[in-house]
Amino acid sequence: MMKPLNPRYGEIGHPKSATLGNSPINLIILRVGMEIGQKVKVYRLRDRVSADIAKKLGQVGTVKEFKMTDGSGVGVVVQFEDRTATWFFEDEIKAV
Repeated sequence: MMKPLNPRYGEIGHPKSATLGNSPINLIILRVGMEIGQKVKVYRLRDRVSADIAKKLGQVGTVKEFKMTDGSGVGVVVQFEDRTATWFFEDEIKAV
């Protein structure tokens, strides 16, 4: 009988047996170098944005999910303490 898999570690309780596989989420984590639940800081804004989003510059939030942008990039959805969330390009945020 197979043991259920933990998406992060492979077999439950066996962190050394981890395999990444080819799932889209694993490929995004490899490319961006961040994980869901990780704290990040907005350090630049690539494009013109609304005043509400511009206020997020310098703030720390939590990665909630990833999204594909124009097919060649990865967007990171970040939620802030005020419960607002928006997405940023991967080069607009840094892990803290």
